[in-house]
Amino acid sequence: MRRAWRIALIGLGLLVLVLLGQMGARYLGLLTPRDTPEERSALLTPFYNVYLPENGGGPFPTALLASGCDGPHDNMARWAGMLNEQGWAAVMVDSHAPRDYLDFQVWRLICAGQIFTGTERAGDLAVALEDVRGMTFADPDRLMLFGASHGGWAVMDLLSQAATPRPPQGLTRWPGDPQARGLAGVLGALVAYPYCGPGSLAARQGWAAELPVEMILVRNDEITDEQDCLDIAEGQTAVRPVAVTMLENATHGFDQQEREALSTLEFSPDATATALGLGRDFLGRISGPAPVPDN
Repeated sequence: MRRAWRIALIGLGLLVLVLLGQMGARYLGLLTPRDTPEERSALLTPFYNVYLPENGGGPFPTALLASGCDGPHDNMARWAGMLNEQGWAAVMVDSHAPRDYLDFQVWRLICAGQIFTGTERAGDLAVALEDVRGMTFADPDRLMLFGASHGGWAVMDLLSQAATPRPPQGLTRWPGDPQARGLAGVLGALVAYPYCGPGSLAARQGWAAELPVEMILVRNDEITDEQDCLDIAEGQTAVRPVAVTMLENATHGFDQQEREALSTLEFSPDATATALGLGRDFLGRISGPAPVPDN
């Protein structure tokens, strides 16, 4: 009996080592599939969800939205609605559906850090930015990035990867102008309760992009450690200070009402209203005057 337990424990230990090795390899990009920007664009384009303001004919300043690890939900529509009210277009970049990560709840492996890191997902945002620059409704010189949770991780890791000529993890090269490294026309980035832990490239090396960045965090976040995000913000003061707002009495994903059964997270209308107000203020700070159309 004792021998059986010993064998079982050894087997369990080996399984843990394999999983840790797989996770480490994934975070280092060793297991990340590589494709060209054109191939990635073909994958993502059918799943872009576009929200346009009701008034005006454009071109509009445009924000790209990246959801949490469980895929797009109602919170993305709320942020898009706020953007539209402020005269901004919004493009929701769905990284899940094109890869069938919503089938059979595969997204749970993303939330557990087993597949599809934010560092890898940053490549989706780089390609989507280049795609949006070519969309007739979008002003390519007035773009913004928004990410929630896992999407916030992807946004910050895109900023971090833009510091080097190396393209985002999983891409063979930078899309568009390689000198711009994906950030041409980007006026700023807003992230809500992002993952900022040791798996984040931004946590390890920060970023050099001279963009205004704002974080909306929650106190005692039970999913991600908000202190890790505060550490990133503190480390960025030499480049450009990161604005941080800490929300009290709210949980991770406070702006998302659609929940899986048994979820301990709670939708908070008050925290959502506060966050959307911070978003409006952020847009006002980065927008500047609208361009004068040519006669």
